[in-house]
Amino acid sequence: MKLDENMVNRIAELSKLEFNGDQKKAILKDMNQMLDFIDQLNEIDTEGVEPLIHMTADVNILREDDAISSTSQEEALKNAPSKDSTYFKIPKVLDKKSD
Repeated sequence: MKLDENMVNRIAELSKLEFNGDQKKAILKDMNQMLDFIDQLNEIDTEGVEPLIHMTADVNILREDDAISSTSQEEALKNAPSKDSTYFKIPKVLDKKSD
């Protein structure tokens, strides 16, 4: 499958992108190269090749998910420079202005 400039224009329109003439030519070339590569992949004989479920043969390589104790809310708030009940109190960072 080969793309033409009309197809690039349509793709640009659908994706709300704008390209100048040189950019359009470069994108057309790149997309045609990608499609040529996909065509090459489609020609590969995969008869007898078992589909992959995982990229590696490793199974369950992650550590066990063990519950461990962590810092309590009281301990975390103990060193807070400013707090409000059970929350950290910080300076206002957004100013709410109406238009």
